[in-house]
Amino acid sequence: MKQSPLHERHLARDAKMADFGGWLMPIEYPGAGVLAEHSSVRERVGLFDVSHLGKVSITGSGSLEFLNQMLTNDLTKIHDGAAQYSMLCNNEGGVIDDLIVYRNSDSDFFIVPNASNTSAVVADLQSNAPSGIEVKNLHNEYAVIALQGPLAAKVISHFGLKIEIDYMAFTFVSIAGCDVIVCRTGYTGEYGFEVLPKWDQALTVWDALIEEVESNGGLACGLGARDTLRTEMGYPLHGHELSQEISPVMARASWAVGWSKNEFQGSEVLRSQRSGGVARQLVALKSLDRGIPRPDMQVLNDGEMVGIVTSGTFSPSLKTGIALALVDSQYKIGQQLNIDVRGRFSNFEIVKLPFMPSHVR
Repeated sequence: MKQSPLHERHLARDAKMADFGGWLMPIEYPGAGVLAEHSSVRERVGLFDVSHLGKVSITGSGSLEFLNQMLTNDLTKIHDGAAQYSMLCNNEGGVIDDLIVYRNSDSDFFIVPNASNTSAVVADLQSNAPSGIEVKNLHNEYAVIALQGPLAAKVISHFGLKIEIDYMAFTFVSIAGCDVIVCRTGYTGEYGFEVLPKWDQALTVWDALIEEVESNGGLACGLGARDTLRTEMGYPLHGHELSQEISPVMARASWAVGWSKNEFQGSEVLRSQRSGGVARQLVALKSLDRGIPRPDMQVLNDGEMVGIVTSGTFSPSLKTGIALALVDSQYKIGQQLNIDVRGRFSNFEIVKLPFMPSHVR
């Protein structure tokens, strides 16, 4: 199993480790746990190691045009120094992966895909890349450290940095003597940054950041809290809300599709789904009792299965059960459904996302 460059720091803190996309990553830390780590991010600040995420470079004349023919979103809508959420679909409209694209120039792009899908993304791009465009897998050349929470800007400013950049923009700075990429992105719904140091400098950057995080009452956070935080925001997780069988239209992620573009991979099927509708779409469900939903539980109406939970958890912020689920398309916000929670029909209401207010901007 692969290890983060920060692995020894997690072991030193006696973190609970688990397989995450083929990487041994911290799920939670003792003395805190998921609930405390979650609250730290919502109320103060938290620091995550997400170095399992992939890193891919695409360079060469024509890279902008090539990527725009491959990815769903429209890269001409962003400028150099900006990032964009997008998806790489298969020819059937399913999602090979969702990812963040960093635009350095129209001939130089940097992509951050999910850990377990990096090889598939690289293979698909390489097999379609025209002559003169190079696609390189840089998975083990950069770490990714996510600094999230209301005090994230204060932590960054400690290093003499005044990073006043827009959401989904990035810059190049120095932290603890190390050159890093800092992007105003995250997966928690809170104001924050993702910091990308070189792999061999990750320990230095982590040590500097975690010292300042803890001096501001924050915590080191594991991927357990990252999951509860992103579920409260309704952010999709590949393999749950998105997959090679679940399209952006089904996942209500059409906002990340550049519909005015020319043809792109999977566009014919996606346009057909958009105009003709799909059998099931993603909804948000909030518990009306004490039921705690989990992935793959059945969603029911009058005892008849009408959907499936894709992500479900106890919301630390709302103190109740919440779920994302693919359900038959006729069900709308305000309607009530049941989830079979270990043999008990628990009552849920379809609600508008996000479950919690977003503070990313």
